[in-house]
Amino acid sequence: MAPTELTNSEIADRLSLFAALLELAETNPFAVRAYVRAAELVRSTPVSVSELVRTGRIRELRGIGPGIEAKLRELLETGGIAELRALEAEVEPELVGYGRSLGLSAKRMLGIARALDVDSVATFKDAVAAGRLSEAAGVGPSTESKIRAALESEPKAPRGLTLNRSRPLAQAIAAALGGEVAGPARRFCELAYELAVVCSADDPGSVIARFELLPAIVAVLERSERRAVGLTVEGVPVTLVVATPQTFGTELFRATGSAEYVEALEPLPDAPAEALLFALLGLAHCPPEQREAPFAAPPPGLVDRADIKGDLHCHTTWSDGRATVHAMALAAQARGYEYLAICDHTPNVRVVPGLSSDDLARQGEEIAAANELLAPFRVLRGVECDIRADGSLDVEDRMLGELDWVQLSLHAGQRRTAAEITRMVTGAMRHPAVRALSHPKGRILNHRPENALDLDEVFAVAKETGVALEVNGLPDRLDLSATHVREALAAGVELVLNSDAHSERGLESRPRTGDGTQGRRDRRLGGGQLPVGSLAVRISSRAARRAPARRTRARSSSSSAPPRERRTSRLLFDDVAPGGEGQDNPATLGIDRLQHRAIVPGDLRTVDPHFRPCLNRRRSCSGIGHCPGSHEGDTCRRMEAGTSSTYGEA
Repeated sequence: MAPTELTNSEIADRLSLFAALLELAETNPFAVRAYVRAAELVRSTPVSVSELVRTGRIRELRGIGPGIEAKLRELLETGGIAELRALEAEVEPELVGYGRSLGLSAKRMLGIARALDVDSVATFKDAVAAGRLSEAAGVGPSTESKIRAALESEPKAPRGLTLNRSRPLAQAIAAALGGEVAGPARRFCELAYELAVVCSADDPGSVIARFELLPAIVAVLERSERRAVGLTVEGVPVTLVVATPQTFGTELFRATGSAEYVEALEPLPDAPAEALLFALLGLAHCPPEQREAPFAAPPPGLVDRADIKGDLHCHTTWSDGRATVHAMALAAQARGYEYLAICDHTPNVRVVPGLSSDDLARQGEEIAAANELLAPFRVLRGVECDIRADGSLDVEDRMLGELDWVQLSLHAGQRRTAAEITRMVTGAMRHPAVRALSHPKGRILNHRPENALDLDEVFAVAKETGVALEVNGLPDRLDLSATHVREALAAGVELVLNSDAHSERGLESRPRTGDGTQGRRDRRLGGGQLPVGSLAVRISSRAARRAPARRTRARSSSSSAPPRERRTSRLLFDDVAPGGEGQDNPATLGIDRLQHRAIVPGDLRTVDPHFRPCLNRRRSCSGIGHCPGSHEGDTCRRMEAGTSSTYGEA
């Protein structure tokens, strides 16, 4: 069979389905995780993965090993994966996806289906209508009642998809059909329980037929002339609308929602584009993120990419990040930022490496070196300082006084009473070195609810001390929430929106949600309508200006504290090749134009024909078995032009 030409999205769809089916088959969870990560990597790689496979370079991408390489080669050479076809026959993803939309686990749904001898959504519905559910073991009146109620309701995912899942999935489906993302993903809702895509075609049948064949769609629940509802294996309903060219703008508007916002403006005139529809309605264009409440109008002066000057919260390999100080700074500089604050964790976090005061001093040497190379770009010395159980800060005052940016965080003890947690946080906010409070409510979407922190009291202390509150851009945090952002603005509190990036790609995290987080260009919030990246608000610019103009003083190498393990004691700044004009992040460019080099997405390392494996898989060699030089004992060295740079142990 002739080799198949597949896009990165198509390859990623098949890997995602493979991972989902492996999970359903109760395969080794490490294998499942490997395919999930491989799918994410393939989807985000900016060069053709098909070409990398054909040229034998696919394993240059971090996370692609020999097993996944073999599956990719089989997919491209035969058009399919034999093991994937076998799994589809074994675990019946159509029934699994449908069961999940009904609130049933994969195991439970398959058990019921086999007891009823059904093999599709249609035959399952027939069996329920015929009153046969009680034939399945363990299905009593209560369970049957719940299943029947779910069947009568609109399909809904059992758990909402966070932005980093909802948008890539919706974008991949839209790209495959030549359409546009709509629904909650387009409104940047923090959790999406359904997806929507709108296409334009005179012949809707061919578009719907392609939709039904997409690897991401395991079942089709509804189909009419210009509309279909599919289902993913995770139980997420996907609505496809195929509009005529003359009504595309109107249908995109309707499918984007929210339902309340659209209903308030009905009946809608036909329009080929949304901009024309707003004009026909006599309204100013309202960004999708603002379309939650009826008659919502965008605030004046929404911030755009040109207003974003920097990011005041990111992590590096000194704690739990995946890139060095220099790599993160290069990525921020490539995004057009003027400054970046390095804010690694402190020891009290415990679950990840944390920096002591001596560690922060040594990190200062690395930051000073980066500033020498990247000026006028500024790397600010910062810290994400944990609040201890007794309310004290996790870094010595002498070191806090040296830093450019200190932000508080509370990681442990989120279940404390409102009085306890509020007393701890507000007391720490009064420390003279503190500039911001990170992710104040401590929530993790789908996993942990908000803590009991009294925001009214926090707002009062924030105004008293000038401490800003963070809107954290991690997709599973988005903390403060949009509701709390509005409350903070009403209280006159300053806000800072950051990425909390743990990698170069993490700088893209959007502190932007569908129910009003986007900001106005005023004295309290400098941004929010962010097409890409994170936002450092007006307070951030002031912080950069107030930060000392001097270079960070390198501390003596005779420091009494020995270097900690898992830290790089020096940098090899030429390990990242510059990207081409118009490219985004140098470390996510894929194949670089420089001879003999390739940049690995999400990683600083370069791959060169002369590189050899790191003998001990040191973290300083990216933890993946490669380093750019020779080895002596337990130390990894790079030899170049008669000099060597020594890395600390991993």
